[in-house]
This record gives sequence, structure tokens and C-alpha cells, in this order.
Amino acid sequence: MKRSRVVTLLFFLALSVLMPNKVNAQIIEVGATGGVSYYIGDINPGKQLNHSDLAIGGIVRYYNNLRWAFRFQYSNMSLQGVDETGFYEPVKESFISKVNDFSLLAEFNFFDYWTGSKQDFITPYIFAGLSFFAYNTKGSENNAISNGNGFSVPFGLGIKYSLCNRIGLNLEWRMHKSFVDDIDNVEDFEYYSNGNLNELPLAYRRDWYSMLGLSVVYRFNLPKRTVCNSGIKPRK
Repeated sequence: MKRSRVVTLLFFLALSVLMPNKVNAQIIEVGATGGVSYYIGDINPGKQLNHSDLAIGGIVRYYNNLRWAFRFQYSNMSLQGVDETGFYEPVKESFISKVNDFSLLAEFNFFDYWTGSKQDFITPYIFAGLSFFAYNTKGSENNAISNGNGFSVPFGLGIKYSLCNRIGLNLEWRMHKSFVDDIDNVEDFEYYSNGNLNELPLAYRRDWYSMLGLSVVYRFNLPKRTVCNSGIKPRK
């Protein structure tokens, strides 16, 4: 992308934040998340949703205006994988892992959105942030068990829909680029034959985990900063 296009995009993003909003009230949303989680890494370098398993979690979101929100997300994910590439023959690697993830995320709504709004009731959005996670993995080789923790960079996209006056739905796809390489109980240097890790695809060097989920949230209004008429009627 040309530099001029990047500057233009940043200008309009900044303008959307600085423009007056229809609502001066602040909002807290609390809800639950359910969906499927999966892993990308040494024994599954590229298949999305491969060997997906159950994922659940909770969410607390804070809205300062109609475009920007910040949230805390807890996720309990089950990850698993079986080597289908033959890369690790004669041993057919497999694993099962439980991951507890704690994420802090910033969200940007492409359109004005307000849970309970009659006119601004749907928007696509993007998000990114930082997370800390802990994992417990059982591998196929001698029933090896590994425990660990680390940091990841979560990011993704989704769509929000205001179901009624207080309840909203969020459907999103969230990916985590972790900074560890043994969630799957397999490390590159143990198996790569010539020892030159620089020749490995990026997917092999660090493990990824992802979640496709649906959240149901309930809106709580915080005291307004100024007394005003929001002009937005609740949906019936």
C-alpha cells in the first residue's frame, strides 16, 4: 500500500474518533462466549479449523463512544492435532492441550454502534491486543506432558448485532500469534533434519491458536458525563 493511502486511512480513523458522538453515556457490556478453537503449528501448518474443539469464555467490554471499545476476554480452549503431513515419520505426532487465555483488546467499529439502538444496531469490527496464556499439553510420544505459559498477539474481525434493548450478539474470528513453540509438545529443533530453522515456513516457528465464537452480551449504562438527549430510541 502506498504511503499516501496509509496517511489517508490514518486520517479518517483519527477523524472518526474525534468527531462528536450521538451518545455521551458510557457503557459496560458483560457476557459469555462459546464456539470452537483450533491450532496452527508444527503438525498442522495451514489447515484452518482442522481438529477443532470446544471453547468457552467470558467478556467484559467498555464503550467510550460509538466507534471504539476496549475489552477483557477470558477463553478456555481445547486444542488438538494429529500429524497428517508425514513430516515426523516414523512417529505420528499428536497432542491434546488445554489453554486458558486472558486478553486485553481494543476494538474499532466500522459503523456507529450502540447495543439497544434503533438505527445503529449492526456493524463489522476489527480488533487487536495482547494476551497472557497458560497451557497443559499431553503429547503422543511416551505420553509426554508439558506445562507452560507465554504471551500472544490476538487479532481478528467480527460483526456486532443489537438483538434488543439490552442484549447484543457478537460473532467473531480471533487468531493468536503466540511466542512459544511447544503448545503441541513438538519443538522445531528436535525434528528438523538439517537444523536450519531459517528455511522453515513461519507457521512452523511459533504456534498459533484461534477461536471462532459467538458472544451474548448484556448492556449496563454508566452515569452520563453530561446531561443530554441521546436521540437514540431503544429497539422494541
